[in-house]
Amino acid sequence: MIAKQKASAEVLEKRPANAKARLERGSKVALLSSRDIIRALGPEKCIVMACNTRLHEVVPGIMRAAEELDAPVAFELAKSEHGLDGGYTGHTPDSFFKTIVGFAESTGFTRPFFIHGDHVTVKDELDKEVEGSRKLIEAEIKAGYTSFCIDPSFNPVPVNVKLMKYLAPPVLELGIGLEVELGEIKHTTGKDEGRVTTVEEAVEYMGGLDREGIRPTLLAINNGSKHGNYKPGEEVHIDLKRTSEVFGAVSKWGVYLAQHGITGTPPRLIGQFADHGIRKGNVGTQWQNIAHENLPPELLAKMQQWAKENDKDIKFATKPFRPELDKLPNESKAKIAKAAYEEAKVMFGHFRAAGKGSAVFRAMGA
Repeated sequence: MIAKQKASAEVLEKRPANAKARLERGSKVALLSSRDIIRALGPEKCIVMACNTRLHEVVPGIMRAAEELDAPVAFELAKSEHGLDGGYTGHTPDSFFKTIVGFAESTGFTRPFFIHGDHVTVKDELDKEVEGSRKLIEAEIKAGYTSFCIDPSFNPVPVNVKLMKYLAPPVLELGIGLEVELGEIKHTTGKDEGRVTTVEEAVEYMGGLDREGIRPTLLAINNGSKHGNYKPGEEVHIDLKRTSEVFGAVSKWGVYLAQHGITGTPPRLIGQFADHGIRKGNVGTQWQNIAHENLPPELLAKMQQWAKENDKDIKFATKPFRPELDKLPNESKAKIAKAAYEEAKVMFGHFRAAGKGSAVFRAMGA
């Protein structure tokens, strides 16, 4: 049994103001800023697993594993996955925050975690796109999120910096963790492979942000990973040499790296990520797969049929079937939670995260 350190009153006092305002009076959940968690773990050569929990039925299992192993963790949804219109999961920022914190309170979860607004994408400079992302950031701050990834990576570096200058200040003013992105990360269902980020691009980008007073906690780059499930026989190509070179060049700005698209990555490779400056790793589709595998067969068949008839990825079936998912029998919920727990234990091991929850508390003054 791992000897765990509890969060002191001093640590809990460091919870971001917007999150404290949303928590019940007397709450002891260690909902911290990703800035504080990542900075605490910088020297540790471990990775915080950030879980895109599109089907939130997996959350209790992930929390149980994190509690047992004393592992820090994060829960996140991207702009496409949730939003003011519910995205394709049906969650708004407010409902997602309440769901994650509700599970933390009901399960007695004590380990450090953050709630992350993942991939707040800004695909161009048009007012509709930019203002849509600004409003989402505003809503996520109000909801109590303690970490953000603002993602204008679709744009040239100067435009990316310009958009960050406009969108990042509300996040930075609260002392919430900020992740920035350079080099669009493609999806496994796409036709193009994307292009691996160069050292020169990373230096230009970080230098541009620094000149505007933007000092992020994390930098996500394109190092060859993809979002989604890899096709049978498709090889994973992640360039750790380039990753290490980029980290060496940008570390002078006090930033660490975020790794996207971990689902399907061989465990032997995941174990090496932390040696190359990676401190946050996103896992999304893997949790969706686990939930689907443990749904009642008749419900999964209906979701698969919907996806086929609408010519869409099955992830888009989450929202239309949310009413049925909410009525899952307790047996099914328990089955999903148990499978998520078992998978999370393995993943926390690959991420070298066991015992690092207490390390966060010690570094923050527990």
